[in-house]
Amino acid sequence: MHATESLAMPPVTRLPRPVVIGHRGAPAYRPEHTAASFELAIDMGADLIEPDVVVSRDGVLVVRHESELSLSTDVADRAAFADRRTTRTVKGKEVTGWFTEDFTLAELRTLRAVERMPSLRPLNTAYDGRFGILTLAEVVHLARRRSTPTRRIEVLVELKNVTWPDGSGPTLSALAAAELRRLGVASAAGPVIVQSFDAGLLRDLRARLGENGPRLVQLVDDGAEGDRMVGLAGLREISTYAQGIAPSRRRILTACGADARGCRLVEEAHRAALSVFCWTLRAENAFLPEQRRRGNRPGARGDAVADARHLLDLGLDGLITDSPDLAVTALRRSPRQSAVA
Repeated sequence: MHATESLAMPPVTRLPRPVVIGHRGAPAYRPEHTAASFELAIDMGADLIEPDVVVSRDGVLVVRHESELSLSTDVADRAAFADRRTTRTVKGKEVTGWFTEDFTLAELRTLRAVERMPSLRPLNTAYDGRFGILTLAEVVHLARRRSTPTRRIEVLVELKNVTWPDGSGPTLSALAAAELRRLGVASAAGPVIVQSFDAGLLRDLRARLGENGPRLVQLVDDGAEGDRMVGLAGLREISTYAQGIAPSRRRILTACGADARGCRLVEEAHRAALSVFCWTLRAENAFLPEQRRRGNRPGARGDAVADARHLLDLGLDGLITDSPDLAVTALRRSPRQSAVA
């Protein structure tokens, strides 16, 4: 494979081999969305790194799981920002906390990242306070720096939601289109793929950047809207603006059956010229089915390699995972390993 080739979304339905996508880096081992987490994911063999993107008050795209900051940063301990705590309606629900849209980038730079799931990943708390908040541009530059002539690291960007304090402001699609152009990654051949649960956002981004714009992936939730998306008509509709879908692990297993080899949902997506990614694989017992768990502690590691191998056997094109090393191990043991470089 050469640096100019894209393993993640070539102009064919089935990929040369499944890809491993480091979900927010490698958060099973380092706090999510930190430089250390993304670097480790690449060291472990991830083909892509996946940052979630929200927006600062001054319109900069920054990397956080959500715009509310209290779970993944030390903002609650910062007396200078105590008055920024507020309640806002996000996706129809009231959320209280500190929101990126209320902070300039310079202010966000003063915050430090912390482990988001300390009860399940206590070892990661040793890294609390060591790393700051990254911008999308910095993650793209990191991927470029770590790419080589024989291995291109790509970035799977998840666009989240913008909740401006006064209810007005630029849309995330407008901000993203401008930033992707500025970074020189707004083409289908570029190293950036964009995903979102919001079909309208993806359609708007496609309209702004054109048919030769970046590859798009429609995230599929577990609700009624997701049910519609994975029907035959829904898949055909998605194929008019995107190159892939990303259903949840639960949806994939429900649709395919626990013991099946091959999967109708995956096959129908491929027939609609859509690649299929799956989110999110995690190694802790709390996230694994009973037969994959080891011991009784929720935070103990189960048999995540077997879990990943089963999903690969169903024909998936990519695994979005908190433990890239385990997905790489599963891929090497998969019947499709012969295509692995």
